[in-house]
Amino acid sequence: VSKQLCFRCAAESLEFLFYHNLVRASKWELPLAWDFQLEKYARWWAGQRKGDCRLEHSFPEGGFQLGENIYWGSGGGWRPVDAVGAWADEEKYYDYAANSCADGEVCGHYTQIVWRKTTRVGCARVVCDGGDVFMTCNYDPPGNYVGERPY
Repeated sequence: VSKQLCFRCAAESLEFLFYHNLVRASKWELPLAWDFQLEKYARWWAGQRKGDCRLEHSFPEGGFQLGENIYWGSGGGWRPVDAVGAWADEEKYYDYAANSCADGEVCGHYTQIVWRKTTRVGCARVVCDGGDVFMTCNYDPPGNYVGERPY
């Protein structure tokens, strides 16, 4: 592994973590810690998506014990800030009083980021063979339990 590759990986990890914790701080949530096992799993899944860049989860719905956010961007310039920013932007669709998303909208990526009981995160980014970008983050403990509010 080259020093350049390791530097890139470390820089991306810090970028993922910084922006996750920036979003959490807006809700007075404790910062997440970086987890190298979660990163390893995320890197494995990103590697699986390198050939096709399909936006799909690493496990069947309800079939895994981690939270997971995934992101796809057309072209190779997408960074961790873009993925976390897109997920965080779902806040506008989340109604805290009703504890639900606006009709026809998605907000589960956002609620996973700010989930109070989540303490660890690990993420990965890959430029796919076709030149697009796939990113994934895994969370432990997972969030988005039905009937529970994220914060």
